[in-house]
Amino acid sequence: MRPGTSNHCGQSSASRHSRRWSWLAVASALLLGACTTPLDPRRDAGYQETAYTADRPVTRPVRSISSFSDSLMCMDEMLRAAQLPTTLITSKQFTDYSTRVPVGIKEMIITALSQMSRRSNAFRYVDYEVDIVRQDTVQNLTTILLNNNLMQLQRPALYVSGAVAFVDQNVLTNRNDAGLSGPRIDLGVSRNSSATVIGLEMHLGDFRTRTLIPGLDSANEVVIGGGSQGLDLAGRIGTYGVTFNVGRDYALGAGGAMRTLVDLAAIELVGKWARVPYWQCLTLDQTHPDFQRQMREWFMDSGGVAQARLIQSSLVAQGYLPPGSEVLDMSSPDLRDALGRFQADNGILPTGTMDFKTYERALSHFVTLDNSGRLQQVGWSTSGPGGTAAVAKGAPGYLPVKGKAFELNAQTAPERVIDLKIKNPMLPGSSPTFEVGEQVFAAATVSRASHVYCFFNDAVGNVMRLTPNNVNPNSLQSANQVLRLPDWLVPNPAFIMDASQPGTERLACLATDKDVMDRLPAPLQGTGVVNIPGYRSIEDVENAFSHALGDEPVSKAEVQWKVIPKKAPPVQSQPTAAKAAPNA
Repeated sequence: MRPGTSNHCGQSSASRHSRRWSWLAVASALLLGACTTPLDPRRDAGYQETAYTADRPVTRPVRSISSFSDSLMCMDEMLRAAQLPTTLITSKQFTDYSTRVPVGIKEMIITALSQMSRRSNAFRYVDYEVDIVRQDTVQNLTTILLNNNLMQLQRPALYVSGAVAFVDQNVLTNRNDAGLSGPRIDLGVSRNSSATVIGLEMHLGDFRTRTLIPGLDSANEVVIGGGSQGLDLAGRIGTYGVTFNVGRDYALGAGGAMRTLVDLAAIELVGKWARVPYWQCLTLDQTHPDFQRQMREWFMDSGGVAQARLIQSSLVAQGYLPPGSEVLDMSSPDLRDALGRFQADNGILPTGTMDFKTYERALSHFVTLDNSGRLQQVGWSTSGPGGTAAVAKGAPGYLPVKGKAFELNAQTAPERVIDLKIKNPMLPGSSPTFEVGEQVFAAATVSRASHVYCFFNDAVGNVMRLTPNNVNPNSLQSANQVLRLPDWLVPNPAFIMDASQPGTERLACLATDKDVMDRLPAPLQGTGVVNIPGYRSIEDVENAFSHALGDEPVSKAEVQWKVIPKKAPPVQSQPTAAKAAPNA
């Protein structure tokens, strides 16, 4: 090779490298100069404005429902049937010695007790915290009022105690890894799974003696776990390398597991304490651990029209839509209103839309276990459960109404049932009797959403409408929701019922599908809680409803009680020495 050529090429290569370094130096100088100038935040104003919406959730919030939510409602009905008086209850703070389950167990207990008391009013929770660290404004004010005798704190009869007994983490762990390597490709596959056991202990104690009641305990465990799958791929093309990673993971949360344990323990403790057959509420098919997952699969597999037919058939059967209704469009105000009322009555966030939670609540009673223990549909068809499928009367999967069964059919609706009872404590089997001036408390429920009108008839022939009234002018009553007469849970109720005159007094509630107030005679349309002129008995009111509604159905429930004169207080005899004192 000639020296000149080699030298020329060397100079050319050095020249090219010199130019590259020159451009790099110029770019660095420009970048350094730009860094010394502050950025103008106004240039990012349009981008930053999206933060107002970017920080919002993209899915609707839902109510927390565990596998035993239906069991809690079942316990509420069972306690209501047992007619237990209201019991004050409180609980201690639950300790997690493992520090691996950071959940509010005490608040979960309050929620469980509340759900078992919606209709039965079985429990009222006494909320008072003695730990200074946990005290807030309400507790501090309570302490001040108690110290100055300006507030009375009722002593609870029962209290709940317990703790997270143990958390055995990673009791089971499986790891599977495999790899393959070649001149131009590397491949790796992994699969892992683990299981953790959580134990919860709960006890019921007598607050008066601060002793735990023998036999009233619950010790349950639940398994949560996690798993992962991964694939790693690496390859080389010439002097360049390419990598590819993909993975899937799941983890069963401790929050949902603890709510399941708390609900189960609360049902066990309350059932044992009240001596009711609580196991009937624990054997429901809805307690199956795969219940919601199976319902989710059915929800995803069915189309929009099929979902609409199924849900609307259930709404018709429960009285939220009129019988014979066709499939309504989602833009229909009647359907959105019916969905909203159904969701509110069943503990679902009332959105008025056909989401999965509504689907599950509407059709949960139409799922049962087959002989092999798997979940199966009962009476489902494209026209709704019970529409075309042949299902035997009384078979599992029918919605219960007062111990009876009815077929879910879009053309018929179940008979409306009104349950009206006196809530004053009385001896079992005794007829209701009150002294003059004694307050009377009652409660009413309807088996499906209805407009309810309640009337009081005293012993001398006066009739007045108790509800609706000026304080609560709305006559619409949701299904299975308690209408208190009077409402003893508010400080200033619209009325009180006092036994006024010796004799027989009556209380009756009438229910209709639609609001009929403007169709009734003028005296019945007046303001509530005043004597109605021209009406002397409940029969007069019932006849007025029948004439105004014609063939439209009216349901009625009535209770009576006897009023006796007030007993005179016993006369206390004076000591003999005191009588003889004036003659001394």
